[in-house]
Amino acid sequence: MGLELNIILAYAVGLILLYAVGWILVVPLKWAVKLTWNSILGGIMLFIINLIGRTWGIYLTINPFSAVVVGLLGVPGAVMLILLKYML
Repeated sequence: MGLELNIILAYAVGLILLYAVGWILVVPLKWAVKLTWNSILGGIMLFIINLIGRTWGIYLTINPFSAVVVGLLGVPGAVMLILLKYML
């Protein structure tokens, strides 16, 4: 009877460890996918800002850093980049 209990406990511990490792691997993946998606949307937003701002001479370079900033911060991030460009 003791051997079956040990096997059941070993399976239970194995399943708990498998769940923990899976959770540890999935959470950063979700974060990376969200960051990538926001960066793509930020790049699109920068492109639109460049199209609209061309008449007033307002434009921003589209690079990975500016896309991530605008993707994470949204419109305030774009305004911040514009202000930084003209202040520096």
